[in-house]
Amino acid sequence: MEHLERELQELPRLLSAHVLLCALAAGLAVVFGVPLALLVARRPRAAGVVLGIAGVVQTIPGLALLALMVPLLGAFGFWPALSALTLYALLPILRNAVTGIRGVDEAVLEAADGMGMTARQRLLSIELPLALPVIVAGIRTAVVWTVGMATLSTPVGQPSLGSYIFAGLQTRNWAALLVGCAAAAVLAIVLDGLLALLDRSLAARRRDAVSLSLAGLAVIVLASGFAPMFTGGPSRATAALSPRLAPPRADQPATGEDRTQPATGADRPDPATGPIHVGAKTFTEQYILASAISQRLEGAGLEVERHESLGSNLVFDALRAGDIDVYVEYTGTIWASYMQRSAPESSWRTLALTSAWLSEQNVRLLGSLGFENAYCLAMRRERADGLGVHSIADLAPRAQQLSLGSDYEFFDRAEWRRLAATYRLELARTTSYDPSFMYAAVASGEVDLITAFSSDGRIDSLDLAVLTDPAHVFPPYDAVLLLSPRVADSARVVDALRPLLGAIDVHHMRRANQMVDRDTDKRTPEQAAAWLLGAASATP
Repeated sequence: MEHLERELQELPRLLSAHVLLCALAAGLAVVFGVPLALLVARRPRAAGVVLGIAGVVQTIPGLALLALMVPLLGAFGFWPALSALTLYALLPILRNAVTGIRGVDEAVLEAADGMGMTARQRLLSIELPLALPVIVAGIRTAVVWTVGMATLSTPVGQPSLGSYIFAGLQTRNWAALLVGCAAAAVLAIVLDGLLALLDRSLAARRRDAVSLSLAGLAVIVLASGFAPMFTGGPSRATAALSPRLAPPRADQPATGEDRTQPATGADRPDPATGPIHVGAKTFTEQYILASAISQRLEGAGLEVERHESLGSNLVFDALRAGDIDVYVEYTGTIWASYMQRSAPESSWRTLALTSAWLSEQNVRLLGSLGFENAYCLAMRRERADGLGVHSIADLAPRAQQLSLGSDYEFFDRAEWRRLAATYRLELARTTSYDPSFMYAAVASGEVDLITAFSSDGRIDSLDLAVLTDPAHVFPPYDAVLLLSPRVADSARVVDALRPLLGAIDVHHMRRANQMVDRDTDKRTPEQAAAWLLGAASATP
């Protein structure tokens, strides 16, 4: 019950962001879709082309369409989400509007022509009123689709009810997952009911009922717009990514742990003005570390806004653009995904080389937190002992009888291709999972082994055996603090975060992750972060 109450505190803000996004997307789809449909309805060839293009857009998976909007628009958050949702809502509106216009009785149209009506008069006085119920039915479908798809906007940086769903799924917070799903479902049902009333009222020509349904829709949208004013303004979960011009910064030394003190005071003003934007990817450890960073910054008197459940590439691009100011990245991800390097290097060389490359990107690598969250292969201990498997090299003779589960990214990464080639792994089956279900899959025997994360608390709680990597195929994945150009030279930010460097070991990180991931005596990421900061300060 305590978890549910905590999640409900965020509901007004997230629901407000969700409703406004859906209302704008559906409104734009109507504004563009209905006139376009009226234009092509009597032109079969043009209608076929327009509906075909809209249909192709509809075949693109929602999350993929949202992700595509980020590079196309060169922006994060609101604009990619609005563009994708508007495109997604067009098909049912276009299709129903074309069908409604074509469905008007030819005899009625001939009578209108006989009365000397112009094409414009016929459209406005005859065709559009008769087709309106069918058009509203298309809008009704589009709105319900939009409410559901808007939950996918969280990974591109736009707050929505999806913030509950993504965070709840990753941290096994079923209260958050329930609130997000229930709120989205109730919103869709309410909006569908009001639009159904509008549909019936238009068909029956009941003006009072039409006015009632339109008033109900207006109240929902207006209430959502004013809700943040009465609930304390934007929160960490709902703060949207706001574009800012990132100021230039001086070059920083390409060292693994940057200990230089930036000029402050009379020499130069501190560049960190306004709130510090802290980012996090979509898994438990990132939520905990983002909370720990926020607590350190707030303890230094700085205002903080959190942006969580962001896609991996998106959060890094947002940092370079200055839309995110600080987040925790892993050197192996920088090495393989951003720098596009394939051959692994030692930990210290990877740290130094990634720091040098980041400095060219105008990003400051402040230093390592002290632990590594690397990919590793893990399987149930009794299964590993039964097969006599202790290293990845031991898998090769048995690989054709084994199945491997991993996260969404791994099988497209260079590490997997190098791993399979180096150890000659020809597995019976590979399956991609959400990380939350990946561990459940190996625990239940659905797969034989998984690509676990070395700092994940579920390795200990599920008693998984981590296989050694004698060929050192996996690159090092040291957790490092990255700063955006805007705050790279800020003494207040650097001084607040410097105590974290080298202060968190893998055992403490595993325990903090386990606090959030376990089902009994479950802690929030904020509580786990407070414990982690205490453990880090107590470490000599």
